[in-house]
Amino acid sequence: MPDELGGVLLVILAYFAGSFPTASIVGMISGHDPAKEGSGNPGASNVYRTSGATYGLITVVVDVLKGLVPVLATLALVGRPWAAVVWASATIGHVVPFGRWMRGGKGVATGGGGALPLFPLLSLALVAVFFVVVRITRRASVGSLAIAVLMPIGVTFVRVHDVELVASVVVSAIVLVRHRSNIVRLLRGSELELR
Repeated sequence: MPDELGGVLLVILAYFAGSFPTASIVGMISGHDPAKEGSGNPGASNVYRTSGATYGLITVVVDVLKGLVPVLATLALVGRPWAAVVWASATIGHVVPFGRWMRGGKGVATGGGGALPLFPLLSLALVAVFFVVVRITRRASVGSLAIAVLMPIGVTFVRVHDVELVASVVVSAIVLVRHRSNIVRLLRGSELELR
């Protein structure tokens, strides 16, 4: 199969992998609906808030895998440029999923999972930044916003192909746009804290 056709196929498959409704399924198992409780966002932070740490951790792990596995497969099969596109595609699938009225999570875990095999050291540094910021502020949204801003800056220095920088800007922009309601609540002082 030519690399171009394989790359396109992997981009499509990554979108559907990103669309997997982790938070909804984990919430249903825990007896809670993250789309109707807490912040109303079907993502790991809200599952943590509504169902507890164990269910929140399960959601994070699966959401990370939704980005990590497609990017790893693409790196092995057709190379880095396509892997960067797959990274963006999986994140878009998570945020704007097929079905579920195109309403998904905020893209942080899936985007982070996709970044890990492309930029391992940068990704680990950003995970550390996330946890430090969350520890200080008690708000996952602030940690997410911090790493969304820092990601393209870091990728500028470590990228191998320009498409990786473009993909990082796309992923970060998606995360920032999906956090617009959090930004409004932060400015008003009404953003929910993690327990």
